[in-house]
Amino acid sequence: MTSDLQAPAAPAALGPTGRPLVDFPVPPPLDQHGPARVIAMCNQKGGVGKTTTTINLGAALAEYGRRVLLVDFDPQGALSVGLGVNPHELDATVYTLLMDRRTPVHEVVRPTRLPGVDILPANIDLSAAEVQLVSEVAREQALVRSLRPVLDDYDVVLVDCQPSLGLLTVNALTAAHGVMIPLECEFFALRGVALLVETIEKIQDRLNPALRIDGILATMYDPRTLHSREVVARVVEAFGDRVFDTLIARTVKFPDASVAAEPITTYAPDHAGAESYRRLARELVARGGAA
Repeated sequence: MTSDLQAPAAPAALGPTGRPLVDFPVPPPLDQHGPARVIAMCNQKGGVGKTTTTINLGAALAEYGRRVLLVDFDPQGALSVGLGVNPHELDATVYTLLMDRRTPVHEVVRPTRLPGVDILPANIDLSAAEVQLVSEVAREQALVRSLRPVLDDYDVVLVDCQPSLGLLTVNALTAAHGVMIPLECEFFALRGVALLVETIEKIQDRLNPALRIDGILATMYDPRTLHSREVVARVVEAFGDRVFDTLIARTVKFPDASVAAEPITTYAPDHAGAESYRRLARELVARGGAA
């Protein structure tokens, strides 16, 4: 005698965020490029993985056929150096665009060694922009004005912000459609997120009503430590679905790739870190954060 009762389905496997693991699909190729969606990589705390994420997410999106522009918006120029650009040899940078309206943005954009990825480089000159823009009319909109002529050439623009909530970061948030917040899996890193979200809400209210938080990205995650797991649990508890399912684990391969001036996706293409950023790219597209 056969029973009509079926065995219950096995529960879905849970990921580090406590949510069921999702296999995000590979995004289909695009028929045409542009206009770009601008994403600010933002956290006022330094050393949380903003530049690493900008480089590797951009490279992963390019692997999926997206045209990507990376904007170095930090006077330290780490993004430029991380892609093999010597910031001390630059005649024209993003600072030139901000301060001289006559400079065409196409003359400042530089190709990288990665197919489909270009960069707007920066160097220490950018540190002067914060002071010089104070007296400018519409000072918060200098970056959006500079980027406007090239938005139709790209699918995604990633802006690597400096670790502060000053005028340069306000410019990035005013120019952006979305914000990605890399967050180190460490308790002290949690303290500044509420202040950053408050700043984002002020920008939404006063300067850029279309701005949205694309997601919070847990970085430097170490699954072996209770500390990392507790931080992720706290972040998910506080921000819910705003937290990306994809986590970026701590690995020595990221600084090794930085020294080699290339993304981990080309430096160690089969490494788990490279796959994490490919998964993040697929999740970003699935969430509507990129075309």
